[in-house]
Amino acid sequence: MLASISHLLPQNIRFMLSELPPNVQASVEEIRVRESRPLEISWADRYAFISERGQMITQEALAYKPSRQDCLTLLEILTNHSLYTFEEELRRGYITVSGGHRVGLAGRTILDQGQVKQIRDVSSFNIRIAREIQGVGQEILPYLVDQSIGNIHHTLIISPPQQGKTTLIRDLARLISRGEWGARHSSLSGKKVGIVDERSELAACVKGVPRFDLGPRTDVLDGCPKAEGMMMMIRSLSPEVLIVDEIGRVEDAFAIHEAVHTGIRVLATAHGASYEDVRRRPVLRELMESGVFTKYVILQRRKGASASFRILDQQGKAMGDG
Repeated sequence: MLASISHLLPQNIRFMLSELPPNVQASVEEIRVRESRPLEISWADRYAFISERGQMITQEALAYKPSRQDCLTLLEILTNHSLYTFEEELRRGYITVSGGHRVGLAGRTILDQGQVKQIRDVSSFNIRIAREIQGVGQEILPYLVDQSIGNIHHTLIISPPQQGKTTLIRDLARLISRGEWGARHSSLSGKKVGIVDERSELAACVKGVPRFDLGPRTDVLDGCPKAEGMMMMIRSLSPEVLIVDEIGRVEDAFAIHEAVHTGIRVLATAHGASYEDVRRRPVLRELMESGVFTKYVILQRRKGASASFRILDQQGKAMGDG
């Protein structure tokens, strides 16, 4: 998977990473480029610093430390040599590049009336490599089927960062759109799926066309704020299943309520380590206490390429594990 983002890197860093063992290159999840601090990669819940010769090491002093020029070159490549056209992305602190890879940014912020207007002097980059892993949703999807209506339960997937929730809902979208529900529900047909892809990670659209396989009956609003996109979907695209990633704002909750009350099934994700953890967030607690979600999937520490999981019912009681 490293090959899918190598063209984004300054030439010297590209060379260092090309010297990594093939199995590591295939499983790299994040590349951390920090000015004057060690070049770092993470993979399979492990991390290592990278030396100038491309060796994986643990000693900070021996690691390659990207220069100011490395960071400037990387930012130029990521923005296609036009910072002006990426002002909104820079304000939000990340850039999504072709392939659905997201690059988080840190540096000096410029404020306007107390709000972040821009990030200048970018000195930290977190390159998160997007993966399409078909089949990861097959074990989970049967737990989410509401046989009485021939569709899914309103479901919230809860996971800490880097445990595969975006990869999972991407595959669930594909399965639901195709009608691949599993042997127990083989009589069910595929559903119209609407995805609001605010960060351009789920679908990896290029000029509006998804590059990941999301199934034949899926529509995507790319780069659209979640709440506004959900309302647009409800009004104009008549989805049977609405999918959004990383909810948590008041306007997200309002749009989810609107979808639920129009008969659309909602599949969403939220950051959290547990059911109890998510209930401490006021907006999500309101959705949970009002009974919007009737199934919860808790993703836990990964086992290789996939994550272990727990299925909870509407009251937060365990129903299954994997």
